Amino acid sequence: MTWKIARSEALADPQAARIKVLQKLQRLGELEDAESDVVRVLLDAILMVESYRGARHQITFLPEMTRSVDHLLRELDILDKADELASA
Repeated sequence: MTWKIARSEALADPQAARIKVLQKLQRLGELEDAESDVVRVLLDAILMVESYRGARHQITFLPEMTRSVDHLLRELDILDKADELASA
């Protein structure tokens, strides 16, 4: 995956990291099934937040959330690469 926000980047300047994410998400409307992808990521994010609330145990479904986020970002990267190839 070509796009990512490093942990240090997100911690050092959260506002800049948010802007970077928003810029990436502007292409959501171009995806074939954007609603399903976004709902899957939101469900996983909500579950992650709820499980971290006052807990010290390992989050068992963090891999699923990672896969959901990676899938969404991969689809957006495909759109970016297609644009690059089209303009070349």
